[in-house]
Amino acid sequence: MKQKLLVCGATGFIGRNMVEYFAKSGQYDVHAVRFNRPEYACKDVTWHKADLRNPEAYNTLLDGVDVIIQAAATTSGAKDIVTRPFIHVTDNAVMNSYLFRAAFEKKVKHVIFFSCTVMYPSGDKPLKETDFDANTPLHPRYFGVGNTKIYIEKMCEFFAGISETKFTAIRHSNIYGAHDKFDLERSHVFGATVTKVMTAKDSISVWGTGEEERDLLHAEDLTHFVELAIKKQPEKYRLYNCGLGKAVSIKELVNKIVIASGKKLEIKHDLSQPTIKTSLFLDCALAKKELGWEPQVNLDDGIKSTIEWWRDNINPETLKPFDAPNTRKSA
Repeated sequence: MKQKLLVCGATGFIGRNMVEYFAKSGQYDVHAVRFNRPEYACKDVTWHKADLRNPEAYNTLLDGVDVIIQAAATTSGAKDIVTRPFIHVTDNAVMNSYLFRAAFEKKVKHVIFFSCTVMYPSGDKPLKETDFDANTPLHPRYFGVGNTKIYIEKMCEFFAGISETKFTAIRHSNIYGAHDKFDLERSHVFGATVTKVMTAKDSISVWGTGEEERDLLHAEDLTHFVELAIKKQPEKYRLYNCGLGKAVSIKELVNKIVIASGKKLEIKHDLSQPTIKTSLFLDCALAKKELGWEPQVNLDDGIKSTIEWWRDNINPETLKPFDAPNTRKSA
């Protein structure tokens, strides 16, 4: 009998990639949880509608579930992190507290939680999981969202310690690929840059000098990571880094995206906007050692495939998927 796998946040960027990947694998009985957004066509997937902030949502939702992939979260772009940081703190702390308790009570075998790297300091060397010092204050802009992620990681460790449920907390770098947010209001740097390039006529503007450096990981590599964690994680609780392990500057990223688009665009730098020279990239040696995981998609190939997906699936007039809620091509 196939294991029952439940993907929470199945209509979001990471969640949708997880649903499509595991449904296509044929190894699991895949169930998907949505809230406000409509379900989409995906073969061999059972849909559930639930508000994970409501404790009553878990009365039957986790019955018979073996594995939970927790991709549900209140997320948005950098603007909300600055102007409305409380929406990330409240909703995410509440839903994960209820979900983890319900998983404990229902004796779920394994829970996967997606954390992030916002707690890590900038540096010129790859960062290990142990390079975060809880006594070091987080940047004020990320104080709320960062400490919320740390709290949820600790809840993973706590419930793993009092139950038979395995918990995996994944500190992943910036994820990109099919089904990303590509509207300029909610998207992060990769999705926003792709949309700016694909809709530009003559030029594209970059804030500041573009010296900030990011670690960018393709969504396919993240889905493969989760698959290996489910099959191979040796201990009841693990905190893993998951990234490409290389840093690319925003300036270089924009140039790569322009080249991959095939368009001739002038890249302008708006020097009236601030430039903060930061660099962050991950050391993923623990995942390689314990899971045998390494990223397979290099940045140039990932950019090319994402632009192809954008062309096939995004309507530039509305910046929404064609024939919503179903796109013309899946990832």
